[in-house]
Amino acid sequence: MKPLVSVLLPVRNAADHLPGALDSLLSQSLPDFEIQAVDDASSDQGGTLAVLEAYAARDRRVVVTASERLGIAGALNLAASRARGRYLARMDADDIASPERLSLQAAFLDGSPDTDVAGCRVRFGGDPDACAGYARHVEWINGLLTHEEMALGAFRDAPLAQPSVMIRASSFARLGPYRQGAFPEDYELWLRWLENGARFAKLPQTLLTWNDPPGRLSRTDSRYSQDCFHALKARYLARWLAVNNPHHPDVIVVGAGRITRRRAEHLCGHGVRITAYLDIDPRKIGNVLLGRPVWHHHDVPGPGKTFVVSYVATPGAAEHVSAFLASRGFRAGRDYVQAG
Repeated sequence: MKPLVSVLLPVRNAADHLPGALDSLLSQSLPDFEIQAVDDASSDQGGTLAVLEAYAARDRRVVVTASERLGIAGALNLAASRARGRYLARMDADDIASPERLSLQAAFLDGSPDTDVAGCRVRFGGDPDACAGYARHVEWINGLLTHEEMALGAFRDAPLAQPSVMIRASSFARLGPYRQGAFPEDYELWLRWLENGARFAKLPQTLLTWNDPPGRLSRTDSRYSQDCFHALKARYLARWLAVNNPHHPDVIVVGAGRITRRRAEHLCGHGVRITAYLDIDPRKIGNVLLGRPVWHHHDVPGPGKTFVVSYVATPGAAEHVSAFLASRGFRAGRDYVQAG
C-alpha cells in the first residue's frame, strides 16, 4: 500500500546530526509515510550510510539508496523518482521536525486542491548573535504567509525554507524537478515554479527547527555565492518585469552604492534598462554613475510614471524603502518590487 507522504532526505557526511532528524521524523503523529533517504556518496568512513542502514533495519519506513556523487539536486531528484507518496515532504539531515508537521501539512493539502506547495514557519536553530543575518532571514521568511507575499518576496530571497515544505507529487511532475547549475537549487526551483503558475501556501504554525551548522551548503558551496544568487534572480526578475512593468524595459533602481549597482547590473544582461539611481547619500546625489544620474529619493517620479526596483539590502532598509514608496502612492507589484 502506498504511503500518503514521502519524505525526501538527501544526506552527505551527516552522521553527527542525522539521528536527530530521523528520530524527529519517526516520532511523527502521522504514521502513513516513508523516508526516501539518498546517501550522496558520503566519505565519512561509512558513518552516514551506517546510520541510515541501522535505522532502516529497525523501521521499514526508512528506505535507503546509496548513490554515486550526484550533488543535492541530483540526490533530491533520485529520491523523488523513488517516492510513492501523494505528497513529497523535504527534510535535511541537520533539521528537526515537530511531531505534528507531516500531519498538519498533509491535511492542509488535502483541503486545498489548488495549492502546489505548503510550507510552515520555522524556528532558527543557530546562534542569533553569531549568525544574526541568518536569524533575520528566518524572521523575514516567517512573515510571508500568503501566496502573494511569497511571490513578490521571491525577488528578495527564497520565500520558503526548503526543508520545511510539502509538495504535491503531481505538481513536482508537472512543474519540473530540481536543476543542477551555478545557482542555489532551491531558489531556482521556487522562481521557476512561480513563473509557471505554482501556488504557494505557508502554515502559520512553527513546525521545523532550521539549524545552521558551519558546514551547511549555503555557507560552503560557491553555487550559493551572492553573485550566483543575483545572477539567477536577475534572469527571472527581468522576465517578470517584461510582463508587469508598464514602462518596460525602463526601471529606476534604489541604491547607488558599488555593490548595489553591481547586483542590479545583472538585469541589463536580460534587456532591462536602468535609467537612474535613487539614494539618500549626499555624496552620491547629483553624480552620474555608469551613465545614469543619481537622484535624491524624494525626486522619484510618481506612481504611473516609472517603475522602481529596490536593491538596498542593509538591515531594515527594504522596509524603509517600502514605507517611503507607499507614502508616495506606490504599490508593491504594481509600481515597484524589492530585489535586495
